[in-house]
Amino acid sequence: MLNKLAERILSSEKNAIARGISLVENESKQAGELLKLLYKNTGKAYLIGITGPPGAGKSTITNGLAKLLNEKGYKVGIIAVDPTSPFTGGALLGDRIRMQDSGKDSDTFIRSMATRGSLGGLAKKAKEACEILDASGKDFIIIETVGVGQSELDIAQTADTTVVVLVPESGDAVQTMKAGLMEIGDIFVINKSDREGSESLGVALRTMLHLKMTRESDREIPVVKTVASRNKGIDELYDFILRHKLYLETKGKLELKRKENLLKQINELVNNKLEHKFWTDSRKEMLDKQISKISQREVTPYDFVDELFN
Repeated sequence: MLNKLAERILSSEKNAIARGISLVENESKQAGELLKLLYKNTGKAYLIGITGPPGAGKSTITNGLAKLLNEKGYKVGIIAVDPTSPFTGGALLGDRIRMQDSGKDSDTFIRSMATRGSLGGLAKKAKEACEILDASGKDFIIIETVGVGQSELDIAQTADTTVVVLVPESGDAVQTMKAGLMEIGDIFVINKSDREGSESLGVALRTMLHLKMTRESDREIPVVKTVASRNKGIDELYDFILRHKLYLETKGKLELKRKENLLKQINELVNNKLEHKFWTDSRKEMLDKQISKISQREVTPYDFVDELFN
């Protein structure tokens, strides 16, 4: 059955892709086997991460970019990572509501994924969903995050090109970006740039990016102005994404970046496997019995962990 599903995914059947991603999302035991069957057919798609604060217009930019990529003859996959519904555990914002234009194209596959309480806005399984889309023959995969918490850093570890979207109203956005967004953005977008404050945000952003450049920097990070609701600036963003792709390929940095991402993925897989194997019923019982003593400071957590391993 899994062999048949894998064949259908490789043939780019939408129903099969959806089924494969559902197995991954639901952490089915079959998901790992399916990913093994597909793995040798991955590594061809180019991953674009789109992140930034909520309300910046990331979905509109994703929609516009997907349409343009389709027009250029590329097959596109979109993973829209949404906040988890507290009632159903599913994604709150329907992808087809936000991206109806792209969804009509037969070469575009859109899927919403819920964060399911993971600390980062990027769903833990988004990377595996990307592997399924990659194996199905997509040329470009766009991952759009909710833009909260640690998700920006998560996406930088997954995407080949990371696009950070800001709006003039974000005010002191540049200040808040120092912690992480400044470090991960390959391209910065000022969306809704027809609004007041876009010029000053652009100047501040370019100044900070210029100051961040070191002697080793061989690429200036671009700042693109868009009005995504009117499809303005999407062509320019597309050009900069292709330029960054060419830059990574010619400098040998794409292969290096993907190897680093693989190392992180393997570490995560090892940690998850070890955690599942470690917490046997007897160890859980030990924890239940000792937690009160640890809470009362009669036993230290350090001694308890040593005891678990012994």
